[in-house]
Amino acid sequence: MQLHTLYAISPIDGRYRKQTESLAPYFSEFGLIKYRVKVEIEYFIALCELPLPQLAGINKSVYPALRAIVDNFSETDAADIKVIEQTTNHDVKAVEYFIKHKFDKLGLAEYKEFIHFGLTSQDINNTATPMLLRDALQTVYLPELHAVISSLEALANDWKDIPMLARTHGQPASPTRLGKEIKVFIVRLHNQLSLLNQVPHAAKFGGATGNLNAHQVAYPKIDWQAFADKFVEKDLGLERSSPTTQIEHYDHLAACFDGLKRINTILTDLSRDIWQYVAMNYFKQKIKAGEVGSSAMPHKVNPIDFENAEGNLGIANALFEHLSGKLPISRLQRDLTDSTVLRNVGMPLAHSFIAFRSLLKGLSKLELNEAAIQHDLSENWAVVAEAIQTILRRESYPQPYEALKALTRKNEKITEKTIQEFIETLEVSEDIKKELRQISPFNYTGI
Repeated sequence: MQLHTLYAISPIDGRYRKQTESLAPYFSEFGLIKYRVKVEIEYFIALCELPLPQLAGINKSVYPALRAIVDNFSETDAADIKVIEQTTNHDVKAVEYFIKHKFDKLGLAEYKEFIHFGLTSQDINNTATPMLLRDALQTVYLPELHAVISSLEALANDWKDIPMLARTHGQPASPTRLGKEIKVFIVRLHNQLSLLNQVPHAAKFGGATGNLNAHQVAYPKIDWQAFADKFVEKDLGLERSSPTTQIEHYDHLAACFDGLKRINTILTDLSRDIWQYVAMNYFKQKIKAGEVGSSAMPHKVNPIDFENAEGNLGIANALFEHLSGKLPISRLQRDLTDSTVLRNVGMPLAHSFIAFRSLLKGLSKLELNEAAIQHDLSENWAVVAEAIQTILRRESYPQPYEALKALTRKNEKITEKTIQEFIETLEVSEDIKKELRQISPFNYTGI
């Protein structure tokens, strides 16, 4: 039965369903079940490749039919597994029974007891989850984040020559350039992406308590450690954790979540800065016909996209924080707290994704109000005091900082005229005065 979005408890699957549906193949119950089936099938094929003596009769020609169970996995298949689970009351065991039914249809009934051979459910869950996370990041998350970065790069280039009053502690400070301020966020995001890419997608694969007990007792002459390493790393494309308890350490997964959290923190910083620039009238926002900014005030065009982004980034980070803090902790060889928590891995990714979409929309609506930016610069000539006193230091002028401090720290407005008159009082050469006269808030923008 299809759940109507109006009845979804979470806005991820309700209000924002159209935005987040590209994540559903990975983080939904359907997605998790499909990845479990994939691990089971690839594991069986790996046992055939050893080969185990009892599987030596299986011809490689059957592999495509086995992999087709995954490639053609449907909602009907997932529903069948859920029906089986009603009896087993165990989700991974239900997957095993489902594949056994498929083996019956393929004429492989004599081999079906080697499905899930020697494994525990966490060998499946702790390989399926990093696989689906890896694929979701590469296929959905990172392209959208790169789209945000590309949008910022375009704006940074467009605005690279726009002088702007900087503000430190909220107060007017040495001028900067708008493009450079955007570039700060671009560099920060690239740095964190570089760190994120260094975190392995790790998986546990070692039987009931991580020691491959069942495998070793059944076939003591096989190097099961080498088999497990090859299976996880070559066949599944993950990094095998060893030794482990019954479950994955989750340390690398926690590092991944912390990395995603830092990216969101940077984007929260960006959202707040853009919001402030809109409030300062440095940006106007393109008006879309039919849109309403306020239910009561018709004139308003609120920076809702950046507010929406900030809110969703905050929810995502709260979840990432819990995931990275909780998952690496498990009582003795395992408790079950990780199981229910892992089912929520998609939630912070979805809220992050919603935020990315909001940022892209908000950035596309920004229109530069250069007049407001120039007005702020023209009203704050005091910011060139740093430049003047630095040149005077270069010329060994006595107490230049103190001279400028006496000029600027008054309750009187410092104007262009004030600065020019001050320059004329300085006992320096005409060449130095000429150099000082050329400095203005519009060109004192550094490198």
